[in-house]
Amino acid sequence: MPSTREIRRRIRSVKNTAQITKAMQMVASSKMRRAQERVQHSRPYADQLRELVSRLARVTGEDAGGEIALLKERPVRRIGIVAITPDGGLAGALPSNINRKAAATAIEEQRRFAEQGERPAVDYVTVGRKGRDFVLRNQLHLIAEFTKYGDRPSLQDASAIAQVAVEAFLKGEVDVVYLVYAKFINTVSQLPTAVQLLPVQPPTEQEGESKTVEYIYEPDAASIYEALLPRYVNVQVYQALLETIASFYSAQMVAMKNATDNANDLIQDLTLTYNKARQASITTEILEVVSGAEAL
Repeated sequence: MPSTREIRRRIRSVKNTAQITKAMQMVASSKMRRAQERVQHSRPYADQLRELVSRLARVTGEDAGGEIALLKERPVRRIGIVAITPDGGLAGALPSNINRKAAATAIEEQRRFAEQGERPAVDYVTVGRKGRDFVLRNQLHLIAEFTKYGDRPSLQDASAIAQVAVEAFLKGEVDVVYLVYAKFINTVSQLPTAVQLLPVQPPTEQEGESKTVEYIYEPDAASIYEALLPRYVNVQVYQALLETIASFYSAQMVAMKNATDNANDLIQDLTLTYNKARQASITTEILEVVSGAEAL
């Protein structure tokens, strides 16, 4: 059994760790609430834009796919993955889950397109330090990286990320682009999600959406549709950034709470062990005194 001094030293160390994790939990909780508010405030705009794109796609019909560059489909020889991950750690398994989702998406799409011809290569655009480290560690092809986007990314930040993917797609460097991020569900649930970013797939009509309303478009629906698609891509990336930030702070708060609870449980166990060791030491000293008195 370790000595009482060693046990006291370990209790003091665990208490210091519990104080740190408790402070990080409070900080993550505060940032999480603000991140959740930003996600909730941005979702109505994203939903309205998605509905507008869906309506314009329905009006212009399938012919627009051959005229608008961001809608053109071609044989897939290279796949692009835009992976949005946190910059920081201490968030449990969230960063690893996003990286695994990105890798699984790449493998799944490679297999799917390999049935139509040769196996396509995969290029990565990483947003966040965890995704960049994953790509470099596994020696995957990285064409661009974005880090330190902070807790309050702007639409301009998202536009810069989307511009890299759009330019690669328009130049023919990649033939399809997927966006991988953590979708915020609630405080304890974050879902790694992969969606096709390019070529743009117009959202399907939502259930209950009115089909009877007729709109007049000026100058024409096709021109508005073509001008709106780049903004639609930017908003998709921006929403994914906000969702990932909210997911990160939620996961970090839960992880730090679990760490604090585990530290407190360990302190209780160590305190019990310390009391037992101290009691045993006192009992031994009393027996030595009694034995010495009897010998005299």
